[in-house]
Amino acid sequence: MTYTRNLPSGFKFELNSFGHFDVVVVGGGPAGIAAAVTAGERGLSVLLIERLGFCGGAAVAGLSGTICGLYMTVENPHEATPEQIIFGFAEQFRDALYREGGLTEPQIYGKTWVATHDCAKYKKVATDMLRAAKVTVLYHTQVIDVIAEEEELKGMVLHTKSGFTAVYAKKVIDASGDADVVYKMGLKTTKGNNGVIQNPSMMFKVGNVNLPKYLAYWGQDTISPPKVVSMLEAQDELLRKKVWLFPTVNPGELLVNATKITGFDKRALDVTDPVDHTEAEQFSIYQAKAFFDFLKANVPGCEDSYFIDYATEVGVRQTRSIDGVARLTNDDVISKRKFGDAIAKSSWPIELHYGAKPKTEWLVEDYYEVPFHTLVPKVGKNLIVAGRCLSSEHEALASCRVTAQCFEYGRAAALAADLAIKEDLAFQAIEGGHMAYLMQQIS
Repeated sequence: MTYTRNLPSGFKFELNSFGHFDVVVVGGGPAGIAAAVTAGERGLSVLLIERLGFCGGAAVAGLSGTICGLYMTVENPHEATPEQIIFGFAEQFRDALYREGGLTEPQIYGKTWVATHDCAKYKKVATDMLRAAKVTVLYHTQVIDVIAEEEELKGMVLHTKSGFTAVYAKKVIDASGDADVVYKMGLKTTKGNNGVIQNPSMMFKVGNVNLPKYLAYWGQDTISPPKVVSMLEAQDELLRKKVWLFPTVNPGELLVNATKITGFDKRALDVTDPVDHTEAEQFSIYQAKAFFDFLKANVPGCEDSYFIDYATEVGVRQTRSIDGVARLTNDDVISKRKFGDAIAKSSWPIELHYGAKPKTEWLVEDYYEVPFHTLVPKVGKNLIVAGRCLSSEHEALASCRVTAQCFEYGRAAALAADLAIKEDLAFQAIEGGHMAYLMQQIS
């Protein structure tokens, strides 16, 4: 099959093909890494397409810097031991990153725990895994268009430094985070709460912190103590009043999650709009600088600290969600609902970052499950998603979008692609209970 497009002048052009693959994965974040490695390990020919020059997505480019969602939420983590509830690829990656010296021990985060990673080590571990699984990787490459016949996806048009090319696949896993392939197919997507989505953040790192002095003041919880919140509430320039600071694996270094990104006129931004996305990047620089100044002036141990760097890009929490065969609802999360076709557990709180007062709702001593068909669009052949663009309601997504769970969505999508190819099935026809069984059996 050759991609052709008729231009307005009537001129017709054809694209050379980069190749035919069993599976093409779009996006190299946690979900995309998991999907590509898992599919490669199953013996499939796999191409991973990534717009940047490294893998990690928001975890690295956005410097989100923590593996969230691994552990059970408890009432008092200061008197408890972390209980890991999600394994699979999430554990495979966590273990490799820890052995590489790129991951801290669990750190208290409110009523649960996180582990903070080093981004350089994260890139290395991802590269090691992709190469071991014999995945073909194209960095600095973007999906420009889809090649489809009616509702059946056949391939995609890519843009590289050498121009345009076409790639063809039996199955495509959209791990873009923004449902880019689904959107380019013209399939239905939604955004947040009637179009209102969560605010982005700009993460940054600070060095030369006197950590013993800092921890004596801040405490072991990575979330800001009340005395810091009170100071932030008195600051008009700083939009975010509750912040998170994470000691990293590097001596004297803090990873800072302390910004709320809006427009310069304080409007909410939609980062799928290129104008809004650009304004988010610009506004974020000023918010990060303002919080760093606050840190040096007000937090003991940070007096002699220096600003290391901003994230490569703003950290995006939410954009498009697909219209899936199943949908994770707000009530599913609050009720800690379990499913017979579950592909992942989560005890992570609902964290809503938008409006005047962000919301955190903890799910104490229990978890909910995410059903397989939240990854499957109702319409469209040969296409499945992995990552934060799964089918979910607004508040549900504020819980289910985090790193450990995204690893498992990627693994599930790859196992489903393998099954669909070998048994000539549409994703919509795959029995969810069988997928839950595969997730339990294949680690």
